[in-house]
Amino acid sequence: MEPLTSKKKVLEQKPLTFAERMYLPAIAKGLSITISHLFKKEATIRYPEEQREFSTNFRGMHSLKRDEEGRERCTACGLCALSCPAEAITMIAAERKTEEKALYREEKYAAVYEINMLRCIFCGLCEEACPKEAIYLDGPIVPSDYLRKDFIYGKDKLVEQPLVNK
Repeated sequence: MEPLTSKKKVLEQKPLTFAERMYLPAIAKGLSITISHLFKKEATIRYPEEQREFSTNFRGMHSLKRDEEGRERCTACGLCALSCPAEAITMIAAERKTEEKALYREEKYAAVYEINMLRCIFCGLCEEACPKEAIYLDGPIVPSDYLRKDFIYGKDKLVEQPLVNK
């Protein structure tokens, strides 16, 4: 088979010196790189003892907010569930009873409100769609677990604690 071009490149290999044959320069260079890394700042964070600084637009775990009087803000309109591209939010609405007036703001409330954190992509569309400003992604990092059922968060984990008036 003939070459496509008539240009040839001749490579010349110099014979290795004794030190190069013993790999001494390569070993010295490797040791110098290793020793230089000993004096650099650590790249890792010792997690439980040290907490990482988050940016201002960090989206953490969901939380359902309460109003100034301690009532749940969510009115079960379903806009957060409709806007969720991952379909991670499930909601069942119920009518408020007269004795529950101190618990819920409006006549309708979310009797069941669940978020599947394995499906959630933390896009923040549920937060933007809520007309009552009831849901925020302002919590901590979602903790790890071993079972899939433990990643379905209900109102017991999502609703913030009421303010205690003293």
